[in-house]
Amino acid sequence: MTRTRIGLVACFAVLLVADVDVALRAQAGDRHAVSAEQYERWKKELSNWGRWGKDDEIGALNLITPAKRKQAAALVKEGVSVSLAADADTMKAVDNPNPYEVTHIGIATDRIAVEYHGIAHTHLDSLAHINERGVFYNGYTPQADAVVKEGHAKNSIHNVKNGVFTRGILIDIPRLKGVPYLEPGTPIYVEDLEAWEKRAGVKVSAGDALFVRTGVWARRKAVGPWLRGRAEGGQSAGLHPSVLPWLKARDIALLGSDHPQYVSPGAPGAPRGAVHDFALVYLGVHLFDNCDLEALADAAASRKRWEFLLTAAPLAIRGGTGSPLNPIATF
Repeated sequence: MTRTRIGLVACFAVLLVADVDVALRAQAGDRHAVSAEQYERWKKELSNWGRWGKDDEIGALNLITPAKRKQAAALVKEGVSVSLAADADTMKAVDNPNPYEVTHIGIATDRIAVEYHGIAHTHLDSLAHINERGVFYNGYTPQADAVVKEGHAKNSIHNVKNGVFTRGILIDIPRLKGVPYLEPGTPIYVEDLEAWEKRAGVKVSAGDALFVRTGVWARRKAVGPWLRGRAEGGQSAGLHPSVLPWLKARDIALLGSDHPQYVSPGAPGAPRGAVHDFALVYLGVHLFDNCDLEALADAAASRKRWEFLLTAAPLAIRGGTGSPLNPIATF
């Protein structure tokens, strides 16, 4: 075979490998694709509306049974607690347009005010936070003027006044991938979640509070704040919309992360913020947003224990769409 023919064969082989690689990546993309039609079907196929009765206002929190609480209590072996809350941030930044307002009125008193929804402050979303065309979880359809005047008559954060006490599980995707944090825009797929389960020796089950670390606060510390979330041009790592059937199948009670539950830019067939909104409106899953999971990740890694007792209690606000709070993991 001449040198020219050998070179042509080698080039053809390289091109063939490249074509196969492109095809495989295209297939992988198709596997995760969510069409608009599919997303619409999920609203019926995955919905928890009516599952606990037509008057239900707490959704998947019904999955935290007395037996589940006893199981969670038994996880406490050392009595060591770790906060999952970020410190109250009083500095305005591109990712914190509404900082905490702390006024020191005197030597023995102060005043705190915060607009807590968004991407900066640790809080719990109630099932009265997100709606689709005016309809909230379980078909609740309030009048806007009545809500502005008196708050929500149903689905409010006041339903969680007795607090949360269940098994928490941390899925640490940066640790799985061997990086300090995920780069903005990185999607998290079902295979990532299950790879972590296998590595950590845990399995997400009914009634769990699931926390997914992307490394937002580690990245912010390293490179500074950046535009995240739903804002035009915002870039966030997070759960891809294709994980929604998995979340329903595992019957989680709560979902949390170090930012609101969306990857941006998201999937073409699903709206921006699909996981966040679908979880609240159709799954009835309350959301812990903007948790600082760095200390938890270190504590879990040092113990090689990725499950813990999760406790949290929101402010008892009648009609409220959510509440700032301090979730606690106890090992």
